[in-house]
Amino acid sequence: MNISGPFIRRPIATSLLSLAVLMAGALAYGLLPVAALPQVEFPTISVNAGLPGASPETMASAVATPLERQFGRIAGITEMTSTSQLGQTTVTLQFDLGRSIDAASRDVQAAINAARGQLPANLPNSPNYRRVNPADAPILLLALTSTELDQSQVFDVADTILSQKIAQVEGVGQVFVGGGARPAVRVQVNPMVLASRGLSLEDVRAALRAASINMPKGELSGERLSFVLKGNDQLLKADDYRSLIIAYRNGAPVRLGDVGNVFESVEDVRASGLSDNKPAVILVIFRQPGANVIATSDQIKALLPELRASIPPSIRIKIAADPTQTIRASVHDIQFTLALTIGLVVLVIFLFLRNVWATVIPSIAVPLSLLGTFGMMYLLGFSLDNFSLMA
Repeated sequence: MNISGPFIRRPIATSLLSLAVLMAGALAYGLLPVAALPQVEFPTISVNAGLPGASPETMASAVATPLERQFGRIAGITEMTSTSQLGQTTVTLQFDLGRSIDAASRDVQAAINAARGQLPANLPNSPNYRRVNPADAPILLLALTSTELDQSQVFDVADTILSQKIAQVEGVGQVFVGGGARPAVRVQVNPMVLASRGLSLEDVRAALRAASINMPKGELSGERLSFVLKGNDQLLKADDYRSLIIAYRNGAPVRLGDVGNVFESVEDVRASGLSDNKPAVILVIFRQPGANVIATSDQIKALLPELRASIPPSIRIKIAADPTQTIRASVHDIQFTLALTIGLVVLVIFLFLRNVWATVIPSIAVPLSLLGTFGMMYLLGFSLDNFSLMA
């Protein structure tokens, strides 16, 4: 049986089939995701829990251990690691490659709920989880600097405004804000003064917690009318905390400013970032699985003028690192090599055969086969990367 026979006997059908392969391949080429390396999705989930002020030993024994005990009952886990530091614990779970990440997420949430009763009662928030890909790398890093505003204010702008806008860009998966921390009020208590007043650190903690809770106040009801009482008890400035009454001793109030120093600060004084040897807040941007790295990066860069207009003019935004430059260069070099190779093949055939019509056949068949390959790559979920283009 001659495979080429039906195509030779039906030239019109062959031409239409070639045209269909050409159009499908050209369309698939524009839809293929672009990356440096083939995309490998490891089903990995990271669980985070925070307990401000707790030592790494306390976080490991009181927070990490109950979580690990529950996570160990989940099927399909190949590796589980935990890291405990001051006030923070991170548990990383890696599953089998065949494990559905959606099903794994549900199991992790159920394990967190089961461990909640074994965790410290004063844990501010329930542990949270997010899906991560350890094989993925940031596609863009933006640095925010300012000579007029302090780093906590710049971090607040990046966290509340810029990260939200960038996360809405098509192809962006996650946006992390680093190099700083949110604004906070810090209290440095003198234990000697506390002891002289007959107070302890627990008294201070209880007074701070009771004073900064925003709770409903109830309502006033009459025969015909009712009024809802609204009020915000949260204290936001250091001056508000200084006058906070901790307790009464000898008929006189003991205020927070009498037993310690209260000042404006940040949640984590050990978090900092630098860009060109200047204090900076860094925005780390990751893509969605399967997204085109170059197209996503270009959309973010096109959004920069709008981002600059939405923040105070004293904050400057610049691109700190752009990994897509090497990807662009690699893809461009391979594209040029492919085009040059096709041209050399056609030229060699023409020089040997000395026949224009015989040369036309490979000059059409080679690009057509390449475009057909792009269509198959799209159907199989491949990406345009260094490996696939060289292949």
